[in-house]
Amino acid sequence: MDIKEEIKKYIDAHTDEMVADIMELCRIKSVKGEAKEGMPYGEGPYAALMAAKDICARYGFSITNYDNYVITADLNDKPRHLDILAHMDVVAEGDGWTETAPYEPVVKDGKIFGRGSSDDKGPAMAALYAMRAVKELGLPMNKNCRLILGSDEECGSSDIEHYYAKEPEAEMTFSPDAEFPLVNVEKGQFRADIRKQFADRGQGAVLVSLKGGTTTNIVPGAAEAVVKGVSQADLEAACTRVQAETGVSFELEAEDDGIALTETFRIIAEGKTAHASMPAGGKNAALALLKLAATLPLADCEQKTYVEKLAARFPYGDHLGEAIGAKLSDELSGETTVSLNILEIDEESLFARFDSRSCASANEENTVNPVKKLLEADGFSVDASFNPPHVVDADCPFIKTLLASYEAVTGEPGRTTYMGGGTYVHSLKRGVAFGAVGEFTDTHMHGANEFMPIEELKTAANIFALSIAELCK
Repeated sequence: MDIKEEIKKYIDAHTDEMVADIMELCRIKSVKGEAKEGMPYGEGPYAALMAAKDICARYGFSITNYDNYVITADLNDKPRHLDILAHMDVVAEGDGWTETAPYEPVVKDGKIFGRGSSDDKGPAMAALYAMRAVKELGLPMNKNCRLILGSDEECGSSDIEHYYAKEPEAEMTFSPDAEFPLVNVEKGQFRADIRKQFADRGQGAVLVSLKGGTTTNIVPGAAEAVVKGVSQADLEAACTRVQAETGVSFELEAEDDGIALTETFRIIAEGKTAHASMPAGGKNAALALLKLAATLPLADCEQKTYVEKLAARFPYGDHLGEAIGAKLSDELSGETTVSLNILEIDEESLFARFDSRSCASANEENTVNPVKKLLEADGFSVDASFNPPHVVDADCPFIKTLLASYEAVTGEPGRTTYMGGGTYVHSLKRGVAFGAVGEFTDTHMHGANEFMPIEELKTAANIFALSIAELCK
C-alpha cells in the first residue's frame, strides 16, 4: 500500500473522531471579548484555545503555550520546517440561523453546522488529523511540522504578532483558512475612518439617528434609522423606491415622541450579510439607508449636506470604489473592492468606516492618497491604514509540492489563485493559504448556518497529510 492509500485509510477510520473534536470546539462561543488576566481576548477565545490544547495533547503532540495568545503542537523534535497556521476565534454569530443554534453544532446531510465549523475550527482539526496520520502511521520524518493555533485572527491577528515576536518564521507556512487549489496572492487591505462634526443643527425635518454595522470586515445585513419631521407618505415613497433599486427591504414604525407634535418614524432595513472581501454577495443595509436618507426632504443644515456627500461617495452597488477614486485592477488579482460596513449618524456628527481589498498593484500612492484627497476635499476628516498586498512566487518548490499533493488526492489540476480576504500568512514571506474547501463551496462563512462538508474535511486532511509527508521527509 502506498503512502496516499495508507493516509486515506487512516483518515477514513478516524473521521467520526475528527467530527466529534470539531463539534467540541464549535460549542465554545469564541468571539473576542473583554481582556482579563491570562485571557488576552476574553473568556471565549481562551476557552477554545485551551480546549484545542487538550485535544492536541490527547494525541501525544508536544504543546507550547505562548501566554494564552497562541498554542503550538509539534509533530516531532526535528528542525522546524513547515508551519500550519489556523485559528480558534470566530466572528459574532449574527441572526438568521435556522439549521441549528450557532453554538449547538449538528451534523445534517453530511455537513457540520455551527459557528466556526468552516472558519476555522474544522480546517484546524483537518490539519491536526493530517499530523496524526503522519505520526501514527510512522512515516519517516527528518523535519518538523508545527500546528500553530491562534485566538485573534478575526480581529487583527495580534496573537500571531505576539508569537512571531518570540519565534522565527518557518521555512514554509500554509494556512487552511481559504480554499483549494492554492492562494498565493492576498489582496491588500485599505481601511479608513471617516468623520464629520456638524457645526449646526437642523430645524424641522432631521435624521435623528442612523446606525448600521458593527464589524469592519462584514457587510451589514441590518440597519436602523429614526427620522423626525418627514411625512409618512414621503417616507413610504422613498422606501418603495430604494427597495426596488437595492433589494434591501424596509419597515416603518411610528415612534411616540411624547409630545405628538412632530411625526417620528423608525426605519428598519434588512439586507444580507457578506464578507467584506466579497461585498457584491451581500445587500448592504447601511448603505441602502444612507441612500434613502440622502433623498429625504431634510432641513438645510450640515447634516443634510454631509449625508448627501457621503451617499455620493459611496453609492449603493459601487463595489469597486469608483466614486471614491479607489478603482484599480490587474491580471494577478483582479479588481479592488470597497465596502462601507460601519455607519453612525446623529444630529451632531457622522462616522463611517470602509474596508477595501486592494489588488496586487495597489500602493499608498495610487490607492490611499487619491481617496483621502477626495474625501478631505469634501470636508471629511479621514484616518486611514493600509496593509500592502501579499504575493508568493507561484513557481517556488513549496507551492509546486502542495499543488502536487492536491492533484494526487483530488485528480484535479492544481493552480494558484488570489483572494480578497486576509489570513495569518499575509505578512510571512513564504506563506500561502491552502484549503480547506473547494473553490466553489459556499460554507456561509461569517453568515448564518455556517457549515463544513465532512467529505471536504476528509479530502483536506488527506491533502495536508500527503503534503507534510513530502515536505518534512
